[in-house]
Amino acid sequence: MTSHLERSHRIDLAGPVERVFPLFTPMGEKLWVDGWNPEFLHPRDGETQEGMVFRTGHGDELTLWACTDWQPKEHFVRYARVTPGSRFGFVEVTCLDKGPDGTQASIAYAFTALGEQGQSYLSKLTEDAFRDMIETWKVEINAWLLKNGMASHHA
Repeated sequence: MTSHLERSHRIDLAGPVERVFPLFTPMGEKLWVDGWNPEFLHPRDGETQEGMVFRTGHGDELTLWACTDWQPKEHFVRYARVTPGSRFGFVEVTCLDKGPDGTQASIAYAFTALGEQGQSYLSKLTEDAFRDMIETWKVEINAWLLKNGMASHHA
């Protein structure tokens, strides 16, 4: 049984880092993640900062999140997340400036199972499954950037 795993994947995104990095905050993800609706516990306005706490999902997939490292100048953020009875994890996102039309985002997850339910989840999160998940993010983020990206420069 898998009780701990670490996965990472890099994606190239079609926008400048100043536009792309905020899309990896809880508020920013609302723009491109269908059904993402975090409940902000601290601060209530959902502004990303070290120590922020929010929750997502419900039932067996209720997940509690905290921002443990927020370095917007370095385009780096780290979250701790726990899905009670299932898994504890860390999520790290680092964005690299690749010029006015490009950003490379590195997404890393580390999960530790908290029981059988978590072990089952981890066993399904193969390298391929993780890559496919992050590649889906790429498609969704690039679609959002295409729809919303260029207009903002001329507004």
